[in-house]
Amino acid sequence: MLLEELRRTFAEPPEDARPMLRWWWFGPAVDEASLDRQLQTVAAAGFGGVEVAYVYPLAPATSDFGSPHFHELLRHAGLRCQELGLRFDLTLGSGWSFGGPDITPDLAARRLHWELRELTPGPSRVPVMPGDEFVAAYLFAGSVHDRTEAYTLLDTLDVPDGIGPRTLLVATSRPTGQNVKRAAAGAEGPVLDHYSTAATLAHIRGVAEPLLDAVAPAPVGSVFCDSLEVYSSDWTPEVLAEFGKRRGYDPLPLLPLLRFDIGDFRAFRADFLRTLSELYQENFVAVFGDWARGRGVPFRIQSYGVPPASVSSYRYADVAEGEGWGWSGLPQTRWASSAAHLYGQKIVSSEVWTWVHSPSFRATPLDLQAEAHEHFLCGVNQLVGHGLPYTPTGAPGLGWFFYAAGALDDRNPWWDDAAPELTAYLQRLCWLLRQGEPVADVKLHVSFDDVYPQLDLWKATAAKLGDVVRRIRTGGWDFDLVDDEAIAQLGLESVLTPPDLTDLCNLPGIPAPDVEVGSDAIGVTHRRLGDIDIYFAANTANTRQVTTFTPRTRRSSYEQWDARNGSVVRSGSGPTVDLALDAYEATVIVTFDGPVQARTPGAEAGRRPLTGFTFGGEAVELPHRWEDTRRGYSGQGEYETHVHLDSVGDRRLFLDFGDPRPITEDRPRTLRSFRALVRPPVGEVVRVYVNGSDAGAVWSAPYRIEITHLVRAGDNTLRLVVSNTAANALTEETEIHRLAADSERRYGRRFAMQELDRAGDDLHSGLLTTPALVEWSR
Repeated sequence: MLLEELRRTFAEPPEDARPMLRWWWFGPAVDEASLDRQLQTVAAAGFGGVEVAYVYPLAPATSDFGSPHFHELLRHAGLRCQELGLRFDLTLGSGWSFGGPDITPDLAARRLHWELRELTPGPSRVPVMPGDEFVAAYLFAGSVHDRTEAYTLLDTLDVPDGIGPRTLLVATSRPTGQNVKRAAAGAEGPVLDHYSTAATLAHIRGVAEPLLDAVAPAPVGSVFCDSLEVYSSDWTPEVLAEFGKRRGYDPLPLLPLLRFDIGDFRAFRADFLRTLSELYQENFVAVFGDWARGRGVPFRIQSYGVPPASVSSYRYADVAEGEGWGWSGLPQTRWASSAAHLYGQKIVSSEVWTWVHSPSFRATPLDLQAEAHEHFLCGVNQLVGHGLPYTPTGAPGLGWFFYAAGALDDRNPWWDDAAPELTAYLQRLCWLLRQGEPVADVKLHVSFDDVYPQLDLWKATAAKLGDVVRRIRTGGWDFDLVDDEAIAQLGLESVLTPPDLTDLCNLPGIPAPDVEVGSDAIGVTHRRLGDIDIYFAANTANTRQVTTFTPRTRRSSYEQWDARNGSVVRSGSGPTVDLALDAYEATVIVTFDGPVQARTPGAEAGRRPLTGFTFGGEAVELPHRWEDTRRGYSGQGEYETHVHLDSVGDRRLFLDFGDPRPITEDRPRTLRSFRALVRPPVGEVVRVYVNGSDAGAVWSAPYRIEITHLVRAGDNTLRLVVSNTAANALTEETEIHRLAADSERRYGRRFAMQELDRAGDDLHSGLLTTPALVEWSR
């Protein structure tokens, strides 16, 4: 019964599993009619909702961030989402990280500053720069280069008389000077001190509370904090007192150990890092989490970066969110999924498509699908796509779009044909990967002692682990990260540290690989629901992979499911499944104990290349690349041919466009931008009509579609509507350059458009191979 319910719901998953979009509001300069139009586009494409983010102006702001008019627009959007059945999430600040005009100098992020100078004999006075706060000074015998390790603590600004050369080390705290990045008009100001409850509460009172109040009575799906990028923030006024309470000794005499490798510096640095991490968790994450829950709204956060956010910091939030792809590495998505698994959070969210196939408008549905697979392999089961740029109705050129990331709306010619099918595909997988519990045999521990002085714990952990993660994943296991806090709070045992991991196969307590697939390109994530095992397997390579799939947990039967339509495509008995995955293709394998009726997808039994195509009513030779004759064209084009069938009979017929061809990047990238490295047989989406009836769209491998139910004996008309990307139009775009320059003149340089010079790289639109009619045995 459970298996039947699983099949049924996989085919028709609930609405809350649909992917969402981050919605960038520029300015603020938005109008209700344009907001309504964009939300209708989102709903029609099958996305589940939007997460509103308020960023820099692209045109003169029509209201200030936080003004009554701005709040009215937020309320309008929230109510419109409610009408359309869309989820509406709020970012609790403009740009990133949190801060703004409500943050006074005493609440701003601070850093510890060191000054080293040589002194001559005689008394002197410790220099302190205006705006700095004196912490302490330390006097060493000798010059800078031959000073002693011993020193004297000075808790005043006066240096006593002495003999010979001396070295003075001065510790002061000063503001980091960092302001909110990409801020909207009226949201400018310093980044807040994430170690301070007072600073957090000031932001809640000044920004978060008014935002949430403004949206009422519209429901809010969650409130959100974007990634922590509080550069160099390693100090707060209370840190010395808090250190003493938490660690049991006075840190002031030992502060030079943060600067020099003397004494027991490693232990002291680890203790200092622990203290900062605890202050961040308790005074920022927990305060926001308690406030949001008090308002009846979940708190979602990207808790990595600086301040030193540990894996366990997520336990104070309701939803852990990561970002970044790379299933055999350690992207931030693994930071979030590890926390969710450790602390029993069902949903693991991810910022997806952050730098997808840069620049904007280059991304294809295949790019989006293939990157999403990487996030699923990292334990993610909720996607927040980057993104949806607000643009006014009727804006000239391509309209408004973000400085980086995907531009995902109906300005893409492929949108109407591919977006609804893509979102349905992702919705099925997001729902399925929420069922049961994750299976991860390896618990990886990296202690605070191993990562200081790097404030970014995620980055330091990734560097410490090196090649370990790749060996675990390609070896057939999965893992979760654990930290010192998780071990202490959850009583975890059998954790592994990097020195333990030289030979995973022979480690005590580590079972045989969870899955053997015989290909380092195929990633697997595994969940267990009662006595049912659910495996998501994805080919992350740009070539076809043919292998076998053998799980450690041997069950009598299996089924292979297709997330494109929710169907069962293969079933059988035995512990091993023959697996063939095309470039960037994924599948679901479900194993269970019980009877099963064997089912196979059949095999190719005959192939007939098609000829006689026309394009726009004129005869055309295939392959046909639009850029050869229509440079700068973004849109659709129609191909047509006729096929005569003597009979149909008991056979399955497919229209096959051929295999994608692997390629390499033509020039290096400065950004880690995901791209599916293939040349597809169609550029980029083709919708197939047979005798006037819609057979569906094709945009990923295998590039074929079944037309059995639409053909007839005699003459048949095939119409192929091909859509490309808006990148061709972007090559001739001038309006965005004018908007960016005008914004800089009015508001200063708040952003820089990314890689627009690459808009025309390697564009191939049209019907790029000769399709074939393929007969398939039943």
